[in-house]
Amino acid sequence: MTETLENRVTVSARAAKRIASILSNEPAGSMLRVSVEGGGCSGLQYKYDVVGDSEDDDFVIENPGATVLIDAISLQYMSGSEIDFVDDLIGQSFQINNPNAVAGCGCGTSFTI
Repeated sequence: MTETLENRVTVSARAAKRIASILSNEPAGSMLRVSVEGGGCSGLQYKYDVVGDSEDDDFVIENPGATVLIDAISLQYMSGSEIDFVDDLIGQSFQINNPNAVAGCGCGTSFTI
């Protein structure tokens, strides 16, 4: 899928570094798929999977050693987002800064649009 300003999703340097670290322990060619599915305490939630293949309609974000895939349906919910990695007193986690979300849970994994 071609990137436009409307569907742009970015990956922070911290997230790219962490993704590269995770994928370095996986088979060659592995990628991180980020998707949105129903569930969580706010109605929608982010899901992270390590996969070996992409789909034709995937939005692909390339970073050295850290390829991220987002399917076309999930991209509708994530447009304009930044995928970040946070390491603080509460713990380590990927956080998605989504400008489309009007509400979210405290842990940052579920949201409402």
